[in-house]
Order: sequence, then C-alpha cells, then structure tokens
Amino acid sequence: MPTYSALTTLSGKASGQALADALERMEPAPTGVGISVVEGAPDQWEVGGYFLERPDDVALSLLCAVHDVWPFVIAEIPEIDWVAEVRRELKPVHAGRFVVFGGHDADNVPSEKIGLQIEAAMAFGTGHHGTTQGCLMAFDFLLRQGLVARNVADIGAGTAVLAMAAAKVLNGRFVASDIDPVATETARANVLANNLRGKIQTLTSVGFRHPELHKRAPFDLVFANILAGPLKKLAPEMAEHTASGAVLILSGILNRQAKGVENTYAGYGFSVVQRRVIGEWTTLTLRKG
Repeated sequence: MPTYSALTTLSGKASGQALADALERMEPAPTGVGISVVEGAPDQWEVGGYFLERPDDVALSLLCAVHDVWPFVIAEIPEIDWVAEVRRELKPVHAGRFVVFGGHDADNVPSEKIGLQIEAAMAFGTGHHGTTQGCLMAFDFLLRQGLVARNVADIGAGTAVLAMAAAKVLNGRFVASDIDPVATETARANVLANNLRGKIQTLTSVGFRHPELHKRAPFDLVFANILAGPLKKLAPEMAEHTASGAVLILSGILNRQAKGVENTYAGYGFSVVQRRVIGEWTTLTLRKG
C-alpha cells in the first residue's frame, strides 16, 4: 500500500509552525507532520505531511492560499522493506576483541574475534551507536589490564549486548535488566541466539529495584548505557549495590555532560579510570574506592 508526502517551504519559523498546525487538522489526516529549517537558509522552513492515502489537492491548495506559500509538492513514497535495507547498510562493528554483527554477516566475522549477534530490527544496541561501541571498547581495555569480575550487571541493557560480551569472556554470574519489558524479551532472544542460555538472567526492573538484583549484590562490574540524567539518579543505588573496588562502565553521556556525571559519582566514592570519546558521546570507566 503506497504512502504519500506533501512538502512546501516558507519564510519564518512562526509561519512554518502555523502551517504545520493547520496541516495536522486537514482531512484525510496526515499520519505525521514535520517542520525543519532548510540547510544553508536559516530563515527558510520546510513543512511536510505524510499520508496513508493521497492527500486532498483542494484542501492543500486552500492551506497554501490562507498561509501565502508555494503549492505543496505531492509524492508517492515507494514501499520499502526497511529491515532489509538496514541489514544491507549495517556492517559488522569492531570494538577491540568484539565484533557486533547481524545474522546476514555471520560469515564475515574473523575467527579470532568474539562475535555478538544482534539483528538489525533490534535497533538500540546494535553496536553502531557510539555509546555501545564505547562501552565495548572500554570493557576490552579493562580486560587487557587484567580485569577479573565474577558478578556482573547490565542495567538498562536494551539488546543485552554488553552482558553478552561479559558472559563470553568472564567466568561468573550475569544479569541483564531493562525498564522496558519489550527490551527484556529482546534481550532474552539475543541470549538464546548467542548460545548463552542459562548464563545470563534477564529481568524487567527500574534501576536495582528488582528483588533478584538486591539478592545478587554486591556486583563487581556494572554496565549502564542509559542517559546522563538517569545515571546521576542511579548513583546512590550504584554505590549501595557494588563491592569495594567495583568497576562501572557508563555511557549514553553527551560530551558536555560527562563532567557532571563524574562529579556526581565522585560524591559516592567513584574515581575515573578512563574517559573515552566517540563522536558526541563519552563513555566513563569508574572504580569504587
């Protein structure tokens, strides 16, 4: 079934927003409306709507007349298998000894690397984001420094790629938790796909609130690839649920936010071991005590 876009440009953000608001109220109603500045022309704004059926030309013409803008350009959007497209685009990601790959690339993983299979449909945590890659590289660095950890938690695990990386190279107990039950199911499927059945427990939990996380504490290695704000709020729980000498690998932190996260954790006895910057994201490795 085809979908359609209708796009036009005009001067001034306020005028663009007024047109976008009017576009949302037309019939048939668009499934989405967007407004964005035209690159290289800071006072020119593009307004667009997306429709499940061809939009009414008369209604669009009336909007243009009322708002004094150029006519909308209507285009049919071809049907695309986006998962297949993403699979073609996403190549294996190398992070130290680890390689994150989709099943379609299984034959391209070097034999000396540790493969972590994550499918393209499971977007967050495919390894292509600078935060996931930063965590894997920070973990690889610690392993080269002789890290030994036997009780590992991945908080806000998403696809559980970090818990799986740990389970493939360390001997111990591993748990991956996420606030989203859908993410927990994704994590569980990935654990099975990577032949780690029985090695990683998957839970739905806000922070460390699940009884099983209380029971397993104190942890000696914790991954938390979330966002700077939630990481700051988690600092007291991190301190409560980790052993002396424990290591944290934290990411989801914009470069400008890193110092604030560092300062918060310093107040709970954590010091910086390493800062790793990939693009606009910082990954922090901290040690307790």
